[in-house]
Amino acid sequence: MMRRRAAGGPQAREEAGGTHRYKMKERLIDIGDDYWIENAVGERAFKVDGKALRVRNTLIIQSKEGQDLYKIQERMLRIKDTMEIEKGGGGTAATIKKALIAPLRDRWTVSIPGEEDWDVQGNILDHEYRISAGRERVAEASRKWFRIRDTYGVEVEPGHDDALILAVTAAIDQMAH
Repeated sequence: MMRRRAAGGPQAREEAGGTHRYKMKERLIDIGDDYWIENAVGERAFKVDGKALRVRNTLIIQSKEGQDLYKIQERMLRIKDTMEIEKGGGGTAATIKKALIAPLRDRWTVSIPGEEDWDVQGNILDHEYRISAGRERVAEASRKWFRIRDTYGVEVEPGHDDALILAVTAAIDQMAH
């Protein structure tokens, strides 16, 4: 199984080989402005460029240096429960679909070209969920790490593309609300 390496992740990791934790704001698309995603020590790690004045709401995840990494855009005339994330240079990075039948918990599937699908399960609205590839944990989202209102944390396992996972969590948040 291939893992997507950290293309836009912070150059220096908090801990060699350890997980990476980020602070996210709920409903980023409502901001319409720029927003910084901070790492666990409060340093700016990624910039979210919100383009709310366009016909379609658009979020662009950028490196702290300003390089476009991923674009999340509402699609016109598409099924509401499907969203695509595009790579900064073009092409599909991931397709997110909500499961049709999810009796006890929210369930989503993230399809990444050339890789194993990710399963997203848990309470999406309360930001308490886990992203996994098979039995391997990819990331976890939780409010318990921050006591700030409208804020939740995303913890990314080593060897995964932090920016892509943050784009996936932002897209799921946008789709759920």
